[in-house]
Amino acid sequence: MIKVVKFGGSSLSCGENFLKVKDIVQADPARCIVVVSAPGKRRSDDNKVTDLLYTCHAHIRYKVPYDDIWENIASRYREIASTCGLRQDIHAELSAVRESMTRQSTVDYIVSRGEFLNAKLMAECLGYEFVDATRWLFFDFNGRVDYEKSYATLAQILESSPRVVLPGFYGALPDGNVHVFSRGGSDVTGALAAAAVNAESYENWTDVSGILMADPRIVENPRPIERITFSELRELSYMGAEVLHEETVFPVRQKNIPLYIKNTNDPAAKGTLIMEDFPDENDEEGKRFITGITGKKHYTIITLSKNRMTDDISFVRRVLQLTEKYHLTVEHIPSSVDSFSLVIASSSLEHCLHSLISDIRQECTPDSIKVCDGVSLIAVVGRRMAANAGVSGKIFETIGRMGINIRMIEQGSDEINIIIGVMDSDFARTIRTLYSSFT
Repeated sequence: MIKVVKFGGSSLSCGENFLKVKDIVQADPARCIVVVSAPGKRRSDDNKVTDLLYTCHAHIRYKVPYDDIWENIASRYREIASTCGLRQDIHAELSAVRESMTRQSTVDYIVSRGEFLNAKLMAECLGYEFVDATRWLFFDFNGRVDYEKSYATLAQILESSPRVVLPGFYGALPDGNVHVFSRGGSDVTGALAAAAVNAESYENWTDVSGILMADPRIVENPRPIERITFSELRELSYMGAEVLHEETVFPVRQKNIPLYIKNTNDPAAKGTLIMEDFPDENDEEGKRFITGITGKKHYTIITLSKNRMTDDISFVRRVLQLTEKYHLTVEHIPSSVDSFSLVIASSSLEHCLHSLISDIRQECTPDSIKVCDGVSLIAVVGRRMAANAGVSGKIFETIGRMGINIRMIEQGSDEINIIIGVMDSDFARTIRTLYSSFT
């Protein structure tokens, strides 16, 4: 059995945290593949090493000295090596990286050195082999992962090196140059490694004990979600929850590998388990059929009305073609017999709202157009909602009792989410009200 474990920047920010990670890995012999991020912040006023490396690249590009920035970076790695009692010549490693950072170096190469150095230190700390990401994670020239080649190469490496540390965030282009994922790419690296070896599980270790039912900045001490499906995670992520991005979970979802979100500072906590489905729902889950509540602010609702609209079979298509003309993403399209609405992020309409309305009037001739901005979308997500009668009624009754005006209602066809539109001023109050009513 092989478990792949990934540790984020907050879990690797200093030598003390390195030792916590060492204890976690050694507590389970199945944790054979370790993926690491670059050191994160040690405190609120600190800097992430990756951010400092981006700054170094900018200074190099414009021929501005960056000695102080580099010393900040180097001191982080020296502290880790010293605290962990490592024998590795970190001074030589740092010098080699510094010498390689020239005006000809790509930004991808420079910012990838944070993970590269951290993985080198972690490999010695654990007694595992360091395997550079350029040896196994391959991209094409368009920046797309070559899954077949990457998976086969890592599997082959593990035949001779069964316990390895892999730097996250980057891999190699066909010409050998370094290419990085978008920020948060170490999560993707971990998922790819798990899929490559058909791992028993993929553990993503961070500084929180799993995914929370609501934003802790809005709801005080929200409950953690013990189990969530990939579909529910997708809904929560899309609607604003700060959880794993879809690209992160795709490789493990494709192979139905269990994904755990765990807390480095509280390894005994259950965390959150993510799978395709859970046929064995327990009693607690059955009673609490809402998985999570989240939302986003600042939307505009454009409502178009036209008598006998259903007789004009091209009406909706023509309206949507105009939104495409202005490169607008339509989030939702609630409708009735003679009207429908376009729900669009207000920020994308800032410079084209009047032009869009004018074009719709001219080309589609609706009877009326109403614009309502300052709207928030709140998603109530739960895989068990479809099997429990009266959920929608309870939601609307709860909101109505608080005197909150609902501007939009929509439910997905798979019945795992209900989207509610309220005014921005009611956003936080609505989330707190729903959370208290369903937990």
